[in-house]
Amino acid sequence: MNLLEHEIHYPLADVMPGPGKCLEVAPGVKWIRMGLPFALNHINLWLLRDRFDDGAGARDGWTVIDCCVASDSSRAQWEQIFAGELEGLPIVRVIVTHMHPDHIGLAHWICSRWQVPLWISATDYHAALVACKPPADHNAEGGARYAAFYAQHGLDDAEFQQHVLQRTAYYAQLVPDLPGSYRRLMDRERLQIGGRSWECIVGYGHAPEHMAFYCAELNVLISGDMVLPRISTNVSVHAHEPQGDPLGWFLDSLQRYLPLPEDALVLPSHGKPFQGLHTRIRQLGDHHAERLDEVRAACAQGPTNAAQVMHAMFRRPLNPHEQTFALGEALAHLNYLWRRGEIARHEVDGRCTFTLTAD
Repeated sequence: MNLLEHEIHYPLADVMPGPGKCLEVAPGVKWIRMGLPFALNHINLWLLRDRFDDGAGARDGWTVIDCCVASDSSRAQWEQIFAGELEGLPIVRVIVTHMHPDHIGLAHWICSRWQVPLWISATDYHAALVACKPPADHNAEGGARYAAFYAQHGLDDAEFQQHVLQRTAYYAQLVPDLPGSYRRLMDRERLQIGGRSWECIVGYGHAPEHMAFYCAELNVLISGDMVLPRISTNVSVHAHEPQGDPLGWFLDSLQRYLPLPEDALVLPSHGKPFQGLHTRIRQLGDHHAERLDEVRAACAQGPTNAAQVMHAMFRRPLNPHEQTFALGEALAHLNYLWRRGEIARHEVDGRCTFTLTAD
């Protein structure tokens, strides 16, 4: 455990659900933990006891929150859960926090299997729709357009470029389809789940329109990827929005959680359930302040590209997959300072560099 983790509390210690099993973490709230084929090797999913009326009459059952990627392994684990953890009740709806593959990948499969609706923000539904069924000239997260974007910012070595060029179906492999319709989630909307009220809290910067959920009666926050206990949330600039300010949006979004109690039980998408919400938000703010200082120092040395900043921020070897996230993070910090006038952005012959502005 690192020093920062000593400042927050893990009420379940190291107790976790096994594969294909659930662990109740609050009344009517079950924790599922599934493996992922990435360096971030797991995701937490949630089952909420519900009585849901879809217009055809109320049904007792379970609401699923997040789904895992589309893989044989995750389908097999879900089948174990359906067989052994639902207490004889059906799935009655699926809620997805945001459009990233580990959260929405099996939404279509679960919705189809149980004939239930998908609930998600409008922005993330349509972003996922474009990503899994892209037009011919719009490959999500890969292809020539992304390769050119990374090269513009200094990441142009042959191994990395080949990795990006071959990554044209990356999202669709993990999210092969989506339900044909959805129910829109809105910020501050209150969902009735199992006779309890859960408030939707929007978050920006990590995903287009991420939704977290807080239940005051249980004092439980399902935080998705917005507040994680051990790692910092990935906040990246992408080729389709090259001048975006995701870090600014993310830091602003964290303030939305401060009115919640410090001792709320936070159920994150990665890591273990914890208490110490305000403490963790302060830690995340401090983390990004330190990274911004590193970016300022790099830009003070003269014209600096995002690849150079990436190496200053991530002082360890990165494989090509990890570099896509790391360069996006570097650009998020560069764009944050550029949009606030602290650094200047220069583009010459298709290459982009940044310099510290004069006082």
